[in-house]
Amino acid sequence: MGLTRAHSAGAVFVLLLTIAVYLITLAPTVTFVDSGELIVAARSLGVAHPPGFPLYLMLAHLASLVPLGNVAQRVNFASALFAALAASCLFLLVSEALPNLKAVKKSSAKPNKRLARNAKGSPAELASVETHPFFRLVPALVAALLLAFSRTLWSFATVAEIYTLNTLLILVVWLLMFRWRATGNNQLLLLAASVFGIALGVHHVTVGVMLPALAAFVYRTAGWGFFRSRRLLYAALIALGGTIVVYAYLPLAAHQMPILNWGDPRTLQRIWWHISGHQYQVFLSFSPEQIANQAVAFAGLAAREFNPAWLPLAFVLSAFGFAALWRGDRTAFWFLVLVVIADLAYSLNYEIAEDKGAYYLPAFLAAALAAGFGTHFLLVSAAHKWSHKQSAAIALASLLVPIVTFGANFPFANRHNFFMASDYIANIERPIAPQGMLLTTDWQVYSPLLYLREIEQQRRDVIAVDVNLLRRSWYFDYLESQYPDLLAETRIASETFLVDLRRWEQNLDIFARSPNLTRQINDHFREMILAFVAAHLRKAPVYVTWEVGLGLAERELAKALNDKYRLVPEGLVFRLASDPNPQSTASPELVTRGINDGSFRFTADDVVMVKVIPVYLKMLVNRGRYLEAYGQKEEAAGAYQKALSLDPNSAAAQQALLEVRRKTGL
Repeated sequence: MGLTRAHSAGAVFVLLLTIAVYLITLAPTVTFVDSGELIVAARSLGVAHPPGFPLYLMLAHLASLVPLGNVAQRVNFASALFAALAASCLFLLVSEALPNLKAVKKSSAKPNKRLARNAKGSPAELASVETHPFFRLVPALVAALLLAFSRTLWSFATVAEIYTLNTLLILVVWLLMFRWRATGNNQLLLLAASVFGIALGVHHVTVGVMLPALAAFVYRTAGWGFFRSRRLLYAALIALGGTIVVYAYLPLAAHQMPILNWGDPRTLQRIWWHISGHQYQVFLSFSPEQIANQAVAFAGLAAREFNPAWLPLAFVLSAFGFAALWRGDRTAFWFLVLVVIADLAYSLNYEIAEDKGAYYLPAFLAAALAAGFGTHFLLVSAAHKWSHKQSAAIALASLLVPIVTFGANFPFANRHNFFMASDYIANIERPIAPQGMLLTTDWQVYSPLLYLREIEQQRRDVIAVDVNLLRRSWYFDYLESQYPDLLAETRIASETFLVDLRRWEQNLDIFARSPNLTRQINDHFREMILAFVAAHLRKAPVYVTWEVGLGLAERELAKALNDKYRLVPEGLVFRLASDPNPQSTASPELVTRGINDGSFRFTADDVVMVKVIPVYLKMLVNRGRYLEAYGQKEEAAGAYQKALSLDPNSAAAQQALLEVRRKTGL
C-alpha cells in the first residue's frame, strides 16, 4: 500500500488491541436473535435465513472446526477477528486518504512564524509539519478505535453474527478505491470490484447501497470516459462473477440436505426468492409514518453509537472532518455523503425488528472515517498556531475521544459470562417431561434451542416446533428428518395444509384476493397443529410458550387450544392438560444469571429487555394467578415476589402481590 513502517505498525497495533478487547468481552456460548441459527447453518454447511449469507457461512464453518472452546465460542471469535480486521483496515484507509487533502498541501507551503519561534528546526522543515507521520498516525488511530469501540460493531464482534464480516469487506472496497485514485492502478479497481461482488454474499443490502457513492467516486476520479470504457465492463463482470460464485453455495448446500436448509434453494425460483429476501419484502414500505418512526429510532441509535448522547465528541470530530473534506477533497466528501444518504434512504423505509444498528453501519463507518479527517484538521490547525507541546496536547486530547467511546460502550457490549440464552432454554426445558413436545413462535427461544439441540446435543428428546416456520414448506423437510413419527401420525392433516401452503408460496396474490382461500389455509393450519397436539398427548405431555398459549402470535390458534385444553403454568411454559379438573403445577427453579445481578447493562430496546425478561415476568405472574385460583395463596405470593426480584417496577406483579396480601393478610 506504499505506507511507512510506522503506519504498518499502527495497523498491527490496532488489530492486536481490538482482538484483545473483543476476547475479554466475547460471549462464551450461544446468544439471542440469529446466533443459534447461524451457528447451526455454519457448522453443518447448511442454508441460513434469506439472503443466505453464503460467504459468512463458509468462513464461520472453518472457524467452527478450530479445536478450541465450544462451537459457539469459535464462531463468536470469527466475528471478533473480522471486526478487528475492519478497524485495522480503517486505520489504513485514513492513512491512505489524508495526503489527498488539498488544504494540507497548501498550508505546507506557508510556514507559521509562531511555530518557528517555538520549535526547533528550519522554516522549511516546519512548513511540512502536517505531513509528518504523526499527523497521519493519530487521526488514523482515532478513527479506527472509534469504529472498534462503537456500540454497534462491538456488540456484533462478541457474538455469532454476519455484520462484522460485512463491515470488513465494505472497508476493503473503500481502501482499494482510495488507493486506485492515488495510484491510477486499474488492477486495484478490478480487485475492488471482485471484493464488492463477494461482499454481496454476506449482507447484500448494506453493500449494495454503496453503489451511488462508488459511481460518484469513479466519475470524479476518472470522468465520464470511464463509463464508456471497457474498464466498466470488466469491473461489472468481475463483480457479477464473484457474486455468482459465492451464491452458488446455496443450491450446492441445499442438495446435500443439511440439518438447516432454510428455503430449500434448489430451483432457480427458490434461489431467487432466497437471495431477494422474498419473505421479508412485506417489511419494506415507503410510508411517511414508517420513515418518521425509523428516523426517530436512527437518531437514538446514532446518539449513543460512539459516545454518551450528552457528549457527542465523535460527531463533533466528524463535522470538522466533513468541513475539511469540503474544502480539501470534494471526491471523498461526496463519497461519504452519498454513502450516508443511500444507507438512510433504504433503512428508513425498512421496518427493522432486531439488529437495527446493523443496517446503519455504512453511515456509522462514514462518520468514523470523517472523524479521522476532523482529527487531522484540528491537529494541523494546532501545529500552525501553537508549539509542539501544545500540538501534542491536542493529539492526546483527540485520543481521549475513543477512550470515552470505550468507557461508554463497554457495559453494553461486554458479553463475558453471558449465559442468558442458554439459561433461558434450560429454564424452558426443565419442566418438560421426557419426550415432551414444545410449541413456540418465539425466535429468542427457537434459535438458541436449535444450537443447543443440534450442536450441544441438549434435550434431544424434546420435540420442539416453531409454529411460525410451519408456514414455510421447507420446514417440513426438517421435521421429517428430526421427528418422522410426528408427521407420520398426522399425515392427513399435514398434507392437507401443505397443499394449500405450496399453492400460497407460488402465488401470494391469489390468497390476498380471496378471503375464502385465506380462511381455508388458516383453518387447515390450526387443524394440523391441533392434530400434532392430540397425537402427541397420547404418548407424552405437550407444552407451549406463553405467546402461543395466550394468543399473542396466533389468536385463533390460542382460542382453539384454550377451548380444548387447560393451560397449566410450569416454569416458563404452559402444559396443555386435557383434564378440566385442577392440575398440580411444577415449580422448577429458574436460573436467572445476568438478569438482575448487575452483570450486564441493556438499553430499553435490547432484545433481552423487550422479549426475554417480559417472559419471566409474565409466566411468574401467570403461575401466581393459577395458584391463587386454587387456593394456594402463599405460594402465589412467592411467585409474585420472584417476579419483583427480577423487575421491582413490574406493575402487574406489584398489583398481584398487593391483592393477595390484602386477601390473606400475609
